[in-house]
Amino acid sequence: MGKLDNLRPHQTRALSSLRQSIGMGHRRPMVQAPTGAGKTVLAAAIVDGARRKQKKVLFVVPALSLIDQTVEAFYSEGLTEVGVMQAAHHLTDWTQPIQVASVQTLARRPMPPADLAIVDEAHRRHNFYRRWFAAPEWRAKPIIGLSATPWTPGLGKLYDDLIVASTTAELIEGGYLCPFRVYAPSHPDLSAVRTVAGDFEERGLSAAMNKTRLIADVVQTWLERAEGRPTLCFAVDRAHAKRLHMEFEAAGVPAAYIDAYTSGAERREIERQLHAAEVKVVCNVGCLTTGVDWDVRCIILARPTKSEILFVQMMGRGLRTAPGKDNCIIFDHSDTHLRLGFVSDIHHEQLDNGRERQSNKRDRPLPLPQECPKCSFLKPAKVHMCPSCGFKPERQPGVEVEEGELIEITGSKKAPMTVAEKQSWYSQFLHIQRARGYKRGWAGNLYRQKFGSWPRGLSEVTTEPTGVVENYVKSRQIAFAKRRAA
Repeated sequence: MGKLDNLRPHQTRALSSLRQSIGMGHRRPMVQAPTGAGKTVLAAAIVDGARRKQKKVLFVVPALSLIDQTVEAFYSEGLTEVGVMQAAHHLTDWTQPIQVASVQTLARRPMPPADLAIVDEAHRRHNFYRRWFAAPEWRAKPIIGLSATPWTPGLGKLYDDLIVASTTAELIEGGYLCPFRVYAPSHPDLSAVRTVAGDFEERGLSAAMNKTRLIADVVQTWLERAEGRPTLCFAVDRAHAKRLHMEFEAAGVPAAYIDAYTSGAERREIERQLHAAEVKVVCNVGCLTTGVDWDVRCIILARPTKSEILFVQMMGRGLRTAPGKDNCIIFDHSDTHLRLGFVSDIHHEQLDNGRERQSNKRDRPLPLPQECPKCSFLKPAKVHMCPSCGFKPERQPGVEVEEGELIEITGSKKAPMTVAEKQSWYSQFLHIQRARGYKRGWAGNLYRQKFGSWPRGLSEVTTEPTGVVENYVKSRQIAFAKRRAA
């Protein structure tokens, strides 16, 4: 297999390991490449190598919506000998040596002649794969799986080797993915939600998450902390996503809604609006977890899960790098991070062969992190004294929980605001107070709510408010209305 120019080091290593695997006799190798590792470029390099040897290639995607995206990626890498197996597609051409098809189409049609096949998003198991992989004419031909999360139970029965191109932690350290900050603003009660097939049962989960207080927390947290970033919000089901969309719009935040019935043209328009800042938040249910390369800088996780695959796929939407993007902010309203750990913690070194029941068991050197009860720093579970504040918890007969401020669980401490920064906030509060005709003292009270003290010694000069300050004011008004309604 050849390779394209300018591959990243982990892509080159993956290609080398793949050659070795096939050379050792493996015919069903799986390549794990996390979101942002350049999986499509890696696929193009594999195809390019096969074409250098005059081999015919079949590339399989899990959904029709990914066909055009794959073809565009191949064209951008100089691979233009492409035909598409799809009714009425303008690139349908059986004579081309590279055929791109969805698994649904392959299951209904005769298999095209090929010397090598590549299955994208191979963690998605389809009944057709077992029949195809076992076909006599394919037993000696390589079928390569590609996935960011090849941890599906029983996947080792289809594939015979796992090649790890890189891990999420390694890609963040190397600058190929951006760092992230996680906040835990609310903790839903999921005690009554059943577990079905390893994850929360959707109907009960929707009822638990679609509550007025939790919905208000999602919107209020975004207004206070998101800094106006382009955001993807993951919901439980259509009703939950639509309600979140409606509440964002009611709070004056331009938002959009996407589900499985949203057309490709509508999705492309919403993508354009998000990148043009015409839309700030896109609420979706189950359809923006793969194949999405948008410039997303904030993730709202309002969909609790026990599935590492779903969790990593959702978090991966926000980890791609982009110009001016220092990090991704994650608002976890689902306790999933406290259940599964950080996305950079999750890693496996072997495929699940189905012999042992999978229970989110991973190749992790340390157990789940724990939150410091004093400063909210997320510390390793077996570290008794908090590395951040030095607090040593004492054994207590019981635990009391009360509503508090938003908790950051990345472990990083934010530097306190300077006097100049506090003056800026107070000046903007004063401007809003006078512009809207609020009573004298309104700005001082709001300042006290934010900083815990009165604005003594600060100037009474006014300043035009920024979007961040306006969003903060709006969030406090929503909180006041919620308390008043209660």
